[in-house]
Amino acid sequence: MKIKNRKISNNAVIGSKTVIELPSVILDCSIGENCYIGPFVHIQDGAFIGNDTHISSHSFICGNVKIRNNVFIGHSVNFVNDKFTNGKVNRNKKLWLNISVGNKVLIGTGSTILTNKICDGAIIGAGSVVTKDILEPGIYFGNPARLYKKFKC
Repeated sequence: MKIKNRKISNNAVIGSKTVIELPSVILDCSIGENCYIGPFVHIQDGAFIGNDTHISSHSFICGNVKIRNNVFIGHSVNFVNDKFTNGKVNRNKKLWLNISVGNKVLIGTGSTILTNKICDGAIIGAGSVVTKDILEPGIYFGNPARLYKKFKC
């Protein structure tokens, strides 16, 4: 039996002025400059976090997630990249979603992200379940999340 006791991987790339509260699990990922990672956050291998991004406590960022700059992620937000397309857990990473979150996005507490793209300037209300791509700036909320109000970015 092998037990891993690592909280921050030696292979993680972490930018200057970034604060990571422990306990958190930061695997082989890239985190930009001037970010805040709250306690009990789990960021998996292959994730990318841009500059000036805030990830609140108890959030889960799975692999194949790219979060750009100036993003706010509320408490207990979960990114999910496996839609169980073959009726079971996909061990083949090629079947996982590649999730992209644009610049200046706000994702409210308790939301679940299960889609490929959230465009620049989108606001996702607390507790929302995002199952379809968000391609235009606006306010979205609900289960499933729907557009409430459009606006220019």
